[in-house]
Amino acid sequence: MNATDKIFICGSGAVSPAGWNVADLFEAWKKNVSLPVQNLQRPGWENPLRTRNVPPPISRPVFLAHPRLRRSTAIAQYTVGAAIEAIGDDISKIQSGNLKLGIVVCVLDGCVNYTRRFFEEVLHQPGTASPLLFPETVFNSPASHVGAFLGTPEINYTLVGDDGTFLQGLALAAEWLADEKVDACVVVGAEENDWIVSDAMHLFRRNAVHAAGAGAIYLKKNSSTNAIELSAVTDSFPLTQKQNRAAALEKVKSQLPLCKAGEIFSGDKMKMIFGEAFAASAAWQCVLACETIRRNELRVANIEVVGLNQQAIGARFVKAN
Repeated sequence: MNATDKIFICGSGAVSPAGWNVADLFEAWKKNVSLPVQNLQRPGWENPLRTRNVPPPISRPVFLAHPRLRRSTAIAQYTVGAAIEAIGDDISKIQSGNLKLGIVVCVLDGCVNYTRRFFEEVLHQPGTASPLLFPETVFNSPASHVGAFLGTPEINYTLVGDDGTFLQGLALAAEWLADEKVDACVVVGAEENDWIVSDAMHLFRRNAVHAAGAGAIYLKKNSSTNAIELSAVTDSFPLTQKQNRAAALEKVKSQLPLCKAGEIFSGDKMKMIFGEAFAASAAWQCVLACETIRRNELRVANIEVVGLNQQAIGARFVKAN
């Protein structure tokens, strides 16, 4: 990010094992109690895997009636839900064409649920495999659903990578805004549950609990009341044989101004409460940091993300008004 560019957080959204909004996410984080764990059956195993699922919404979200979302996979529904909460009242401006919105969706596993279902059908009986499942198997499906729901033809990217990719998405959005490619940008990190992902994670992190959901940050160049500035996104430091996780994190810390302990948002506490949701986990970190600042509990917050297998990266949020 260019230090001369002022980029502001003007909204946030969340879908998580705590519920379908930021308030539920924040309340669960404040309670600091691990959310309930559900069992997920793995074919061929007697003992189930452990997951934290997104609970059903209290009432059916209106956006699910949109034709593009009637048969959509869970990750698309989480992505749209988090995005529209973050965007808030600007939705009408976007839909009327009066505000140019950029969209960045960050994922690690993507639409794995429908991918697994489609290939199961192909292996079982290729002649009857449902073609309705196939459009939901591609990585950019959730981002396309957000664009279709909002009716925006503007720039729309999907970034595939580990947890840290969400912060790269914030940096990309800041670049688009600084270059005036768009008037605003929503960045979403999202994941969904499936036994394939839970099983794979179990091989490397036996005590981790796989989770699902999405987090969204809404950015603009011009500040609004009670806005929060995205003051920095660090370089991305790769995890390699010569640079382990601790060393990469130290380099992240060296690029961020010093903070008190309570002003540093790392993933450890959050994953204990909500579970491991990769790109969504990093998004929740940012949403929680921004919400804490918005509620005037902090004036600054540093984000530290050490991804699953690729990178360490950080960001800083500061109270603007």
